[in-house]
Amino acid sequence: MKKRWMRYYAPWLLGLLLCGAYTPLSWADECVILLHGLARSASSMDELATKLTARGYYVANIDYPSREKPISELSAIAVSAGLEACAHHQATPVNFVTHSLGGILVRHYYQQRSTAEVKRVVMLGPPNHGSEVVDNLKELPGYELLNGPAGMELGTGEEALPNRLGGVRFDLGVIAGTQSINPILSSFLPNPNDGKVSVESTRVEGMCGFVALPVTHTFLMRNHQVIAEVIHYLETGRFASPLAEEALPGCEIR
Repeated sequence: MKKRWMRYYAPWLLGLLLCGAYTPLSWADECVILLHGLARSASSMDELATKLTARGYYVANIDYPSREKPISELSAIAVSAGLEACAHHQATPVNFVTHSLGGILVRHYYQQRSTAEVKRVVMLGPPNHGSEVVDNLKELPGYELLNGPAGMELGTGEEALPNRLGGVRFDLGVIAGTQSINPILSSFLPNPNDGKVSVESTRVEGMCGFVALPVTHTFLMRNHQVIAEVIHYLETGRFASPLAEEALPGCEIR
């Protein structure tokens, strides 16, 4: 009986073990790189990380020193760290979800690089054309100390870094906020705005999807509706909200 059992089931068991041994190589999930905003940390993106992991993505939630270096250096540090994490786990293709400054880092990194490795990007409250808050406050004592070199680069002038990056060459969906909890900062901004960035400033040439939701800049990445829209865009290339704009001029991805 024992020999018969071994003859019939041993090959099956061996195959199962071998299959299990190679599963991590054969079934690598897509990667999502999370990049937080200015003066924040990776922990601000934790809820997004949890929800995306539950959907089967490998998530690289990157912490970077947002107040210590200019955007040119931060983009190399943060984006490279994310790509290295994806490669280490053999998770492909690569997606990005960014908050505020994080979106500018992705734009800067891929300004003169191939975007072939990028599937989709979702930016939350990105200052794609800078912020009037920076224009009005950057000369105040202590502003640079609080916001660092990168914070000084986010103005709205023609020579401000966001306006020198050009359009995007990857599948991008933008989520803007329309509510503010800071009336002082909002007084510097065109309406509607999220207290840090105007809705109009979040737009960028080449984006493929756009939606404005009643959320503040500070809590965009933790809002349940925003997170649901992020997941929907990553999975379908479209936002679910009836307020969303699609088939935008300049989008050549679809």
